[in-house]
Amino acid sequence: MTRITGVLFDVGGVVVDSPLHAIARFERAHGIPANAINQAVVGSGDAGAWSRLERGELTLEDFCPAFEADCRVAGVTIDATALMTTIARAAAPRPRMLAAVERLRGAGFRVGALTNNWKRDGATSPVRDHFEVFVESCVVGMRKPDPRLYEHACRVLGVTPAETAFLDDIGRNLKAARALGMTTIKVDDPEQALRDLSAVVGIDLLG
Repeated sequence: MTRITGVLFDVGGVVVDSPLHAIARFERAHGIPANAINQAVVGSGDAGAWSRLERGELTLEDFCPAFEADCRVAGVTIDATALMTTIARAAAPRPRMLAAVERLRGAGFRVGALTNNWKRDGATSPVRDHFEVFVESCVVGMRKPDPRLYEHACRVLGVTPAETAFLDDIGRNLKAARALGMTTIKVDDPEQALRDLSAVVGIDLLG
């Protein structure tokens, strides 16, 4: 078995609180059926507004009316500006994840972030400086689960997929990573994920 020398972390739902939780709260607050917004995202596919936003093809300003139209097709009426504000406000860093990142780097692992996100006027992620490399879908023009994005992230981190552990909270993103030979960890409970990662890398990330 190839030794793990690099770790890639998703950001939302892994290193910071989950945007999916923020979307669920938005749905409850506005009387929208549970998971309806995510179904609209998935249903609109690669040509949909959400995918185009995360590939950097739309500004946030242009995204909002386009995504509202995608949602209407799915039978959902939303205020996309209010939704994106809710998501942005919910992105609080998870201290134990950041501590684990620092432990990994201190132990000599290559550590990067691999995130689907969008361009924000002059804003940057509050966790960016914790990572050696920070790969953003909106910058490179590809989004998970595109295999080329994982290959790009490994290349800039200086590791092969077989040498890399990848943490994400979304199953389809992990499936694509596994197909390339990466060791994957699904993040439902952050502490359990760190226990799993500790076993993979051979150091205690929770102590």
